[in-house]
Amino acid sequence: MNKHTPDLKAEKIAGGVHSSVRHDSAHKHVAGTAVYIDDITEPAGTLHAGLGLSTVAHGILKSVDLSAVRAAPGVIDVLTHEDVPGVNDISPSYMNDDPVLANGKVEFHGQPIFCVIAETREEARRAARLAKIEYEELPADIDIWDLDVKTHRQVVTPLTLKRGDAAAALESAPRRIKGRMRLGGQDHFYLEGQVSLAVPGEDDEVLVYCSTQGPSETQHMVAHALGVPSHAVTVEVRRMGGGFGGKETQANQCAALAAIAAKKLNRAVKVRLDRDEDMAATGKRHDFAIDYDVGFDDEGRILGIDYTFALRAGFSADLSGPVGDRALFHCDNAYFFPHVHAKSAPLYTNTVSNTAFRGFGGPQGMVGAERVIDEVAFAVGKDPLDIRKLNFYDAMGVEGTRNVTPYHQKVEDCIIQRIVAELEESADYAGRRKAIAEFNAKSRIVKRGLALTPVKFGISFTKTESNQAGALVHVYTDGSVHMNHGGTEMGQGLHLKVAQVVAEEFQIDLDRVKITATTTAKVPNTSPTAASSGADLNGMAAQDAARQIKDRLIDFAAETHQVPREQVVFLPNRVRIGNAEISFNDLVKKAYMARVQLSAAGFYKTPKIHWDRSKGRGHAFYYYAYGAACSEVSVDTLTGEYVVERTDILHDTGRSLNRIIDIGQIEGGFIQGMGWLTTEELWWDGKGRLRTHAPSTYKIPLASDRPKIFNVALTDWSEAYEPTIHRSKAVGEPPLPLGLAVLHALSDAVASVADHKICPRLDAPATPECVLMAIERLKAQKKG
Repeated sequence: MNKHTPDLKAEKIAGGVHSSVRHDSAHKHVAGTAVYIDDITEPAGTLHAGLGLSTVAHGILKSVDLSAVRAAPGVIDVLTHEDVPGVNDISPSYMNDDPVLANGKVEFHGQPIFCVIAETREEARRAARLAKIEYEELPADIDIWDLDVKTHRQVVTPLTLKRGDAAAALESAPRRIKGRMRLGGQDHFYLEGQVSLAVPGEDDEVLVYCSTQGPSETQHMVAHALGVPSHAVTVEVRRMGGGFGGKETQANQCAALAAIAAKKLNRAVKVRLDRDEDMAATGKRHDFAIDYDVGFDDEGRILGIDYTFALRAGFSADLSGPVGDRALFHCDNAYFFPHVHAKSAPLYTNTVSNTAFRGFGGPQGMVGAERVIDEVAFAVGKDPLDIRKLNFYDAMGVEGTRNVTPYHQKVEDCIIQRIVAELEESADYAGRRKAIAEFNAKSRIVKRGLALTPVKFGISFTKTESNQAGALVHVYTDGSVHMNHGGTEMGQGLHLKVAQVVAEEFQIDLDRVKITATTTAKVPNTSPTAASSGADLNGMAAQDAARQIKDRLIDFAAETHQVPREQVVFLPNRVRIGNAEISFNDLVKKAYMARVQLSAAGFYKTPKIHWDRSKGRGHAFYYYAYGAACSEVSVDTLTGEYVVERTDILHDTGRSLNRIIDIGQIEGGFIQGMGWLTTEELWWDGKGRLRTHAPSTYKIPLASDRPKIFNVALTDWSEAYEPTIHRSKAVGEPPLPLGLAVLHALSDAVASVADHKICPRLDAPATPECVLMAIERLKAQKKG
């Protein structure tokens, strides 16, 4: 290279992939100018809705007197199931078990029975309280702990995974332990609650602004309830104030009610739940009862295991089937089980129908795996980290036999050994383990605990057809670019990442790419933004669209300048054609003048994946994301209160599309996982009433609950084993189970009161009360 030749490798566009660009709406979030559904200017004459909720957990509706409701000030109409013009069902699986409004019976406390439409939201909510409803109460099943998984009703067909002969392995194992764990659920507690604004159009048309993770599914559900084709319904969402899975199916009810009322009354209608209504009437993370039977040798190597994962499904199927499936897919976490038998049991209960939550059952499966590791470690008298490392899958590149999952997929990309080894060194695990032992020996009241836990998380929808995405890219004559895709933005930076992909393809600065609202009118039949697949799927679809346009521009430039296609090279904000250069904007303008198409629809479908549920085998995941966390806690043994002293995280995002966004996702995911496993306790009373239904009774982590020292690093050396978008890896769900490090650090601290001789069997959420009870139990066992 001579002195006149520019160093093209050193040139970069502003904001392409692998750049740490701040979230495109960050300044709007801080300034309060980001527009959410409730911020949209309401059309003239907009009406508001209020829900009438069941006051019993299970019962026949003997009489529903709404006369006082209809006569209340400001009330325009009251909707019941009879006002649903199409099918009174919003079940995502079309099982007809999830009504828009209850018909004849109610199956959980807080189930919507009617919907008041009034001039103001306050009038609608006040009127809803005036209903006179008589019930014939029926027996209600609330908790799953004492239900018989063999005989109790299950909302969907359960899944069984098996490989090898678990029964024989358990019988012949030198050691064997049976146990049971209670694992609580979690409320999504998104900042923006469920909300929809429906605006009626001509004929059968309706436009629905909805805080939904699945615009296409909401479109289909609304059309289903209205009895119209899907093309009559347009669903739009620019952003959500959090979703976490809680707006994958749960948004459909508000959207359907708003649309039904809007079409009936020919006026815009808004439905916005307050926090209490939202928590009472919408689904949550499933709580589990996990039974395990594990056989192992004297070294702590697991030989065989039998699991039953019973989950509280609630009154309808919703997504409980696939959530239970994914729990089984992750019951191994990062460990190889030579012989395994695992089954799910999605149990019917008279509680709200539980649903998707970040991790979608995977974290629950991992909790079961880590409990088993703890049991084995205490039984053989070793550090749990040693047992973890002993049972890991074979490392990538190692020609071994310990690399097949319970669902018969070969693990080809396992890097957990290197991640754990690096974190163990950087966090000084051995040195701190020794220091903690010395501290605990001298401290009578406060005990410290330490744990390092791994994560192996499968990436893909297990519903094969969901692994597809579309995108739409327009290049305008001034060189600016309009981008739209089927993913939704809920604070995770998806739109920004996809815009970076488009900017990278055209080699233009990021500010030339316009991020627009997700709408079913532009990209049809989209999958929900879930399963950590948002950037993987939509990034690839947008890249496909951009490359189509780019190829046309290359063809045009090559033909115009009479050079081979290979001599047309896109450089930062310009294009080299042979020995000449032209700005990107000028090339676009010339292409338009020559009638070159400057718009394209992109598409992507994930390769390789397949899954046969009836056989319990297949290539369920495209790849795995890995990570590890090391946490240290201090526990007051007189009260059970605790503090997270320090957490170190090393996480695998492949070749990160945006490091700063990914680190934010890892930090947030860890804190949310920690909250689920420690402070966030859902509690229903004997009548089926959710008593933890507001911030006053339900404790999410505060800023003061974060680790005092919080170190997060990415594995700069890793990249996706498969050709993902720029070899990056998903980062939405995989970080959440890193919170297991806190649960097991608490378990380690509790174990110290009995000299680490007894497995604490600490259930979750490990609230201070739960921790104190475990401490007292161990003290009693030690004395006994």
